[in-house]
Amino acid sequence: MINGKGVLVIGGGIAGSEAAWQMARKNIKVVLAEMRPHVMTPAHTTSDFAELICSNSLGSDSIRNASGILKEELRTYGSLIMRCAESARIPAGSALAVERKKFSYLVTSYIKRSPNIHILREEITDIPNHRPLIIAGGPLISPGLARSVTEFTGKNNLYFYDAVAPIVTLESCDMSRMFWGSRYGRGGDDYLNCPMTKEEYEQFHDALISAETAPLHEFEDMKIFEACMPVETLAKRGRESLAYGPLRPVGLKDPNTGKRPYAVVQLRPENVRRSLLNMVGFQTRLTWGEQRRVFRMIPGLEKAEFVRYGVMHRNTFVNSPEILTPTLQCKFDKALFFAGQISGVEGYLESAASGLVAGINAAYEVLGLPCRQFPRETMIGALCNYITTNQTRTFQPMNANFGILPGTDMRRRKKPDRLAVAVSSFEIAHDFVKTLRDNA
Repeated sequence: MINGKGVLVIGGGIAGSEAAWQMARKNIKVVLAEMRPHVMTPAHTTSDFAELICSNSLGSDSIRNASGILKEELRTYGSLIMRCAESARIPAGSALAVERKKFSYLVTSYIKRSPNIHILREEITDIPNHRPLIIAGGPLISPGLARSVTEFTGKNNLYFYDAVAPIVTLESCDMSRMFWGSRYGRGGDDYLNCPMTKEEYEQFHDALISAETAPLHEFEDMKIFEACMPVETLAKRGRESLAYGPLRPVGLKDPNTGKRPYAVVQLRPENVRRSLLNMVGFQTRLTWGEQRRVFRMIPGLEKAEFVRYGVMHRNTFVNSPEILTPTLQCKFDKALFFAGQISGVEGYLESAASGLVAGINAAYEVLGLPCRQFPRETMIGALCNYITTNQTRTFQPMNANFGILPGTDMRRRKKPDRLAVAVSSFEIAHDFVKTLRDNA
C-alpha cells in the first residue's frame, strides 16, 4: 500500500487533511486514504476533503474566547485548515464562518497539489500493519474499521454515540445560591448542588417540556439513545418525574435554610481543579439556544457559561484516557496515532488541532525523533492533555475552553484574566514552534 518510509493516514476529513499536510510540508511521504466517492456516508455529498457537515461556522475569532485562542495557535503552527478557512471566509460578525464548497475545494486543491501526498480512494476496513499510521476517523467512520478498532482497543473502549449533559464553568456559577455536598454526607463535597423551591421546580419543568428540540439527522437512529433518556423526555412522563428522578432531594440539606429542598440539580466536577462542572442527568436534545434559556432558570446558573452543550447524536470515539498519550500516540503501539473526533475532541477546529498534533508527531516518528507533547499552557496542548488524562468516571469528548487550561484552583473563585491568558498562550506557542523547527 505504501512503499518505503512514509505515513498512512486513514480519513480525509478535517483531521486527516491537516495531519497529511503537516507531514508533507516536512517532506514526509504520505498516503491519504479516503473511501469517498466509492463508499459514501449518509451525511456526505461530495468526495472533497474536509467536507463540512453540520455547520459552516468555526466559532468565535475573538482572542478573549477559547475558540479564538485555538484559531490563533493553529495559524502559528501553519494550519492548512485555518489557511483555507480564511480564504473561504464569509461575513458572520465576530465568528469565522466559511462558504462550505469553497472551503472543501481549497483543502482538496492543496492536498492534490502536494508532491508528498498520494491520494488513495479506498475503504480501509481493518487496521493495517503499516506504521506509522494515523486513524483520523469522524463520527461516520467505516463500520469495518470501527469493528477493527474495537478489537484492537478492547470492546469497552470505543463508543458510537454522544449522550452527554451540558458542562458549565464554575466561575460562572452564583455560589450564594448553591452549596457543595453529597447525599447523606457520603463522599464529602463531591457535588455542587442547586436547591429549588416547589415554585422554581414547577416553572422549570413547564419550560423544559415545552422547549424546542433539535431534529435528528437522517443518518441518526433514535434506537441508539434508548439506554440514555433525554431529560426533557423524562420530564414529560409527569410533573414529579424529575423530582423523583435525577433531581430527587433526599439526603441533602440546604445550609442556607437548614431544610431539605423540594428538588436539587447536582453538578459533578469534570476535572481535578473543578473548573468544569457536568449537569448530572441532563443529557438532552434541546437546541443550544433553548438549553441556555431553560437551564439558566436553575438557581445559581442564571449566568452559566456553557463550554459544552448537552448532545445526543451519532459519534464514534475511543476511550482516550485509556488508549492515548498527550502526543496522540496509542499507549500500546507508539507508531499508531489517532486524530479527529475518534480521538475524543469535539468541534471542527479541535479536530484540525488533533490532526496537526498527530501529523507533526508522526513525522517525528519517521525521522527517528521523540514525539513532542504540546505545552499544556496552550489551548492545543491543554486539549490533548485533557482528553488523554481526564479522570472522570465516564469519558466524553471535549472542545476548547478556558476550564481545561492549567491555573489556580477554581474553588478559590479567582477568575482568570482571559486576555492575559491568550497573550501567554501565544508566546508559549511561538516558542514551541521554534523548538519544533530546531528539532526537525
